[in-house]
Amino acid sequence: MSNFKTERCHGLADREIIRLSLDDMEYFVCLVLKYEVRLLSYIKKISQSNHDEAEDILQEAFIKIWKNLNGYDPRLTLESWIFRIVHNETISFWRKKTSYSKDKVVSVDDDRIKTLLTADDINHEDVDVVSKLIEDILPLLKLEYREVLVLKFLEDKSYEEISDILKIPEGTVATRINRAKKSFRELASGKFDNSIFK
Repeated sequence: MSNFKTERCHGLADREIIRLSLDDMEYFVCLVLKYEVRLLSYIKKISQSNHDEAEDILQEAFIKIWKNLNGYDPRLTLESWIFRIVHNETISFWRKKTSYSKDKVVSVDDDRIKTLLTADDINHEDVDVVSKLIEDILPLLKLEYREVLVLKFLEDKSYEEISDILKIPEGTVATRINRAKKSFRELASGKFDNSIFK
């Protein structure tokens, strides 16, 4: 792959990357370059893994993506399909881990915080205050709640995309998001003024 020019990746649509990768393995680097930063961030947010662990998870996920590229289901967006594989790999790792530190914080960038603040039931407040709230609370949520909140509000996924990634019905997605927000509120109530939430 050392001779592969990454400029060849510019402007390629996902399906074109798949087609080219199946003919020439070197084009798979285009897929890695396109998704690795977001996927690494996603892994850290739902698993509370450190950077090295997250990189290991992502490497294993990319190996599985490559091995299963022929089996990609075009009814799904490539992004949802990739997120599903990365999600499964992350959960598998998380379950094998015997313990994890609850004092770890989640890094959430300002743009994603603003997205969370525009949610229907959250008022606009000082971004720094809400950022601290998210960093304190997110790691304390049940995994099933944490993953739907991250996908919905920090990854901007639709209910349909979350359903595809988690392999659960859209109605279950909606229920989990509602319960997750309720749990988030309850955990937040002792730390911050409840006026942040309607």
